Amino acid sequence: MNRKVVSLKEALQKTASWCAYQERSQYEVRKKLQETYVLEGEEIEWIIAELITQGYINEERFAKTFAGGKFRIKKWGKRKIRQALQMHRITEYCIKEALKEIPDEDYEATLRELLTKKNKQISEKNLLKRRYKLAQYAMGKGYESDIVWDILNEMV
Repeated sequence: MNRKVVSLKEALQKTASWCAYQERSQYEVRKKLQETYVLEGEEIEWIIAELITQGYINEERFAKTFAGGKFRIKKWGKRKIRQALQMHRITEYCIKEALKEIPDEDYEATLRELLTKKNKQISEKNLLKRRYKLAQYAMGKGYESDIVWDILNEMV
């Protein structure tokens, strides 16, 4: 990929518009700056500090938006969301705050809905194998095994 030579001010403006379009993590911004522009490490850190000061980057806001979106749209469980946030190098504090945004009632209702829908799609006749497949599916989506098994036990 060809990296562009631009002034620090121009890189800041372009990155600010990119961040204004959608919530971004510091990790994403740093990676984008390294891949797109010919900048020194200090310059990248200065741009990130400037974006934080101007309110374009906020780790906690990013984490809450990310967690909410992945839960509502992709129906991810808390384990998978936590893992994805860790890949964005989000602090443990911000991850905990983001996961608090998911109400327990909605979390369990979404899991029930996922399991009910998946149960209709599985053709397995053996009840134990069927339950195992449902549990594997839900845990693959990032739901905690204890909650999955509690709901599966209620369903039977």
